[in-house]
Amino acid sequence: MTSAQTEPKIYSFDEFINWYPENSEVRYELHEGVIIEMPKPRGKHSNLTGSLMEQLLIIIRQMGKGGIWTIPRESIIKPKRGQSGYEPDIIVLNQEVLGSEPRWESESIIENYDSVKLIVEVVSTNWRDDYYNKFRDYEEMGIEEYWILDYAALGPRKLIGSPKQPTLFVCNLEDGEYQMNPFRENTTLISPTFPQFNLSAQQIFNM
Repeated sequence: MTSAQTEPKIYSFDEFINWYPENSEVRYELHEGVIIEMPKPRGKHSNLTGSLMEQLLIIIRQMGKGGIWTIPRESIIKPKRGQSGYEPDIIVLNQEVLGSEPRWESESIIENYDSVKLIVEVVSTNWRDDYYNKFRDYEEMGIEEYWILDYAALGPRKLIGSPKQPTLFVCNLEDGEYQMNPFRENTTLISPTFPQFNLSAQQIFNM
């Protein structure tokens, strides 16, 4: 005798925001109406994310954008699809236009593409989200630059090669579509938003 599977409750974005526990030590995202508990960053993932933030902040100051382009501790992206909500590993925001975000001050919610200079997702076991769902939704929003940092080579072979290789993709928006530019080993990263970022993919993976 088989037991019937319980269908997950479907939430709207606003229901998800109202549900989200205050001061939660656990990160949650909304994926197609379903609340997902995100894996807690540990070890290499956590160190890499923190070190990359430091490098980006240094370059932001070198570019004369200190205090203008900032990296918040937390934020939630609201894609055009009304039943998803993401909390990026790293997001660089443009303070000059954040005043146009109606829910930023009260709820740390980002809805407008021009508020965002860069999003970085560090790939973990839920790699399909970064390569497919978030890729699609960030592209649809019009986010100009999106990095997929796959240091553990978890992604699809059709993209990172066979055998799989650690790869950092810089996805740039051109005519409304992301162009995926892969960087591996000692290839120096090329970023339109951060032209002074002169580290190689391997230097980033070694952080």
